[in-house]
Amino acid sequence: QVQLVESGGGLVQAGGSLRLSCAASGRAFSSYTMGWFRQAPGKEREQVASISWSGYSAIHKDSLKGRFTISRDNAKNTVYLQMNTLKPEDTAVYYCTAQVQGNKYWGQGTQVTVSS
Repeated sequence: QVQLVESGGGLVQAGGSLRLSCAASGRAFSSYTMGWFRQAPGKEREQVASISWSGYSAIHKDSLKGRFTISRDNAKNTVYLQMNTLKPEDTAVYYCTAQVQGNKYWGQGTQVTVSS
């Protein structure tokens, strides 16, 4: 069982930045593929980014490239999502995920609200 706890969400003005953090339990964190998803009101959940166990390989949603960056610190069992130049359409609940041996674990989510 893997537990994920997100933090760093909040209210920000358009053009601002936020950094989300996700702390994971488990001694094998460095072997997990980690990711971020988001779900806006009335919309389906979508993948934002993912990062390999080593951190050397990261994939970002095409429309977010250049503004969002995923990273991880295996020494701290933490994955991050740096979000810059935020737009009102980035408003959503952001979820952290861990892919562990065929199982996907989800955090409880953190709300990001971008005001215009």
